[in-house]
Amino acid sequence: MAETLISPGTLARENDSTQISSQPVRAGMAIVGPTVKGKPNIPTLVTSYSEYVATFGNKFTSGSGATSIEATFLTSISAQNYFANGGDSLLVTRIATGAFAAASSSFISSSWTSGPYTASSVFDLETLGQGTYINSGDGTYPSSTTTGSNGTLLSGSKDNIRWEIVNPNSSSGIFNLLIRRGDDKTNSKVILEEFRNLSLDPKASNYISKIVGDQTTTLREDEDGNEYLQPSGSYPNSSRYVRVKAVNLNTPDYFDNNGSARDIYTASIPVAKSGTFDGGLGDVYVGANTLYNNMGSTTQGLIVGNYTTALNLLGNQDEFKFNVLTAPGLTYDNHSTALNTLIEKCENRGDAISVIDLFSYGGTSTTVTTQASNIDSSYAAAYWPWIQITEPDTGQLVWVPASTMIPGVYANNDIVGEPWFAAAGIKRGGLDRVRQAERKLTIAARDTLYVGKVNPIATFPGKGIVVFGNKTLQTQASSLDRVNVRRLLIELKNHISQVADNLVFEQNTTATRNDFLSEVNPYLESVQQRQGVYAFKVVMDDTNNTNDVIDRNEMVGAIYIQPTRTAEFIYLDFNILPTGATFPS
Repeated sequence: MAETLISPGTLARENDSTQISSQPVRAGMAIVGPTVKGKPNIPTLVTSYSEYVATFGNKFTSGSGATSIEATFLTSISAQNYFANGGDSLLVTRIATGAFAAASSSFISSSWTSGPYTASSVFDLETLGQGTYINSGDGTYPSSTTTGSNGTLLSGSKDNIRWEIVNPNSSSGIFNLLIRRGDDKTNSKVILEEFRNLSLDPKASNYISKIVGDQTTTLREDEDGNEYLQPSGSYPNSSRYVRVKAVNLNTPDYFDNNGSARDIYTASIPVAKSGTFDGGLGDVYVGANTLYNNMGSTTQGLIVGNYTTALNLLGNQDEFKFNVLTAPGLTYDNHSTALNTLIEKCENRGDAISVIDLFSYGGTSTTVTTQASNIDSSYAAAYWPWIQITEPDTGQLVWVPASTMIPGVYANNDIVGEPWFAAAGIKRGGLDRVRQAERKLTIAARDTLYVGKVNPIATFPGKGIVVFGNKTLQTQASSLDRVNVRRLLIELKNHISQVADNLVFEQNTTATRNDFLSEVNPYLESVQQRQGVYAFKVVMDDTNNTNDVIDRNEMVGAIYIQPTRTAEFIYLDFNILPTGATFPS
């Protein structure tokens, strides 16, 4: 209710115009590459490294016999570094070669002791991941033997799973389902998930499909040859490991009107038992000569064509949100087709920057800048040279391309600063986890790289190894040839576009336009206060929304910004004066 002066005096009032509406969805990093497990070509969001490991694995054995080594894909190294530096969301797309399929649960017995339904499994579970790694039985399908003499699963490992039914209660019609790690023991269970008080009654709120989930996603192709993901199933997956593939023996209306179980057929539930998963297809075999600094046209066991589907899917801006896209393991000298596609997807989306590698291990400033000259885009940035790290899961010293670690630098920059600050320099560009760079760059080498649009990774005594560049791969000199300005624009477009989305199909009136201005202006003021822009102006009024514009069912806004520039070149003049000279004021 408005305050009004009745008698003479002064009324001091406050009008708070600084309130900012709730923030739109913030996107994180997307990474495309091989993993130990998971479902190929299905972008999956994880929010911690432990969740990443549970979904995609980490270590694997490369090669066989005396030449075998324990290794980790660059995808896992990058994910670990990203989360260790403060990253909060990671969209992972597993790349694989060959045919892959999920594994299914072994026979789940019912409490029926006789009758025609004893031959049917009560329900079937299916793993969300695909590959032979998920098989935890003895190699037969369905598994005829589920445990060895010491209670461990035959062929069980930390990367596969088993199921167990516990506490079945025929009087109430409920049971519990455990998902256990494949290498645990009966007397020392490692329970990954537990679903309690499940029912086989599809009318009940605790119906197993409703609680565990039954959805799956299949890669399809439309009539124009465009690939897309087709979901199926009724209930979203609550489990990170399995889904209910089928319920073969439903028990609708488990109880009669007196609250008693109806009869032996409608009242049956699974018996207490544990079992395995079998039938998964698809192997991870990677020769040591395609890993780390040995990567060539075949990289981590893959070829460039294996990346096509995943990159095409990530072009769908409505379905997948991210602001940084990488594919560590691809280098422009060997995989230019895939990296051009990756950059093109970022350009078409307009809401992400790609971090790419230009040359294989052992390159020079000249070979790297030659590759950079073939690219002209403000939606891409490149860093060099390669760097050596202690691989976090195996403890080995390995050489990795810069794109493996740069997203972690971006993540840390956004925590200690803002996305529109330069992720470079001593304060925000440090690579603390790096042991050494492939080359210690001289000033001349850094100059050559920077003129060639490549961001140097420099080594400074006492300061460590530091990202010492802020350029995109745009050739023309403008504000957008700097990474921090491109990331500023990505941040602004992401926020303001989501504000505008809420106004689609609203009345094209002054009131609607004012709603837009009332949200955008305070947001840009906050960006200005946080050193993102020097100045800005937003115009959405009758001057750019004329009658003919309105008649075309359009609403037009114009946003003008002056992005804050970084101080990349600092000149210090030391003036030597004679004795008795007066210092200038």
